[in-house]
Amino acid sequence: MSTTPKDHFIDEALRKRKDQHRFRELTSYQPKGTTEVLDDREELVNFSGNDYLGLSKHPKVINRAQDFTEQYGSGATASRLISGTYTIHNKLEQKIAHTFGWEAALVFNSGFQANSTIISTLANRHSLILADKLSHNSLLNGSLSSRASFRRFAHNDTADLESQLSRAVDKDYDRIIVITESLFSMDGDRSDLEAIAKLCKKYDAWLFVDDAHAVGVWGTNGLGLTHGVSGIDLVLGTCGKAFGAFGAFLLCSSKMRDYLINFCDGFIYTTALPPAVIGAVEAGLDLIPDLSERRNRLYTNIKRMKKGIRRAGFQVGNTESQIIPIMVGGEEQTLELATALEDAGFLATAIRPPTVPKGSARIRITLSSAHTKEQIDQFLTTLDQLNNE
Repeated sequence: MSTTPKDHFIDEALRKRKDQHRFRELTSYQPKGTTEVLDDREELVNFSGNDYLGLSKHPKVINRAQDFTEQYGSGATASRLISGTYTIHNKLEQKIAHTFGWEAALVFNSGFQANSTIISTLANRHSLILADKLSHNSLLNGSLSSRASFRRFAHNDTADLESQLSRAVDKDYDRIIVITESLFSMDGDRSDLEAIAKLCKKYDAWLFVDDAHAVGVWGTNGLGLTHGVSGIDLVLGTCGKAFGAFGAFLLCSSKMRDYLINFCDGFIYTTALPPAVIGAVEAGLDLIPDLSERRNRLYTNIKRMKKGIRRAGFQVGNTESQIIPIMVGGEEQTLELATALEDAGFLATAIRPPTVPKGSARIRITLSSAHTKEQIDQFLTTLDQLNNE
């Protein structure tokens, strides 16, 4: 019998993470206002949240959540197919479909749950999935758990995608599914959805687009980068970012909605979202199309921050959004910069492998319309000073 302790593998894995400067820990914060948080030492300006329009603190969102709790209770108490589908769940799904201009919508408990289980429901071991190389972990999880043949195409490379599609059509796949994000969560760049949709039509492939970081912020009336693009079969939007709430939704056909209700384990076997969340999402949905002023403030903040980061001597890659990576490279150096920024009063989280490719550790800045010019300028002054010490 082995004399090695049974938890030896845990010690080894954690030791390796620490040696590589990739060890993660949970840090708790107390939110204060829309763009500030308190840790155990001081108040920090938060440049790491996804509350892009400041709706998590909007009185209408908060009030609707409170109203729904008082009227319907604190929990849905069952899964959607048992007794957890309240009238408010159906009403929200109909309202989402109507607002975004789709035939149907289906609400999920989180974006990760939705991506990982929808894709594994759509594909099987006779299918082929082609995913952008930098697709979110949830999309990759869903692809791998489906048992389908799985390949990645070069990031934002439609020529590589077409090359793989052209080879795949001669194979005996029962379906081909192309997966991408509209706006990539770690780099802030965008995919060419029009071109990808045309390729999918040409090769009779399904197209699944994660629009999580664009919904509320980009597109006509904040309806996302997929809005108005023909040829997309499924769109995933999340409510924990620009909506300022929680949960996710799929935009699809009525037939697809029926299919997922009957076959998607991630939908079938989980308790429905609580009334407070449904109320908050509904309020956000009411607000978002009319928040052009907030979106314009966010666009101004993006330009100011990108220009200042470059002036401080850092690269920001190909970002075209509120997600701005300050490229550092090494894990240890990135952690040191994040710590120095926190000491100066800014929460700007270090992102390291395996979340991003090796050698591309970065400080990931995420901006809100609620960030002030003064907060951004103070951050940029600090960044410049730290880089020139």
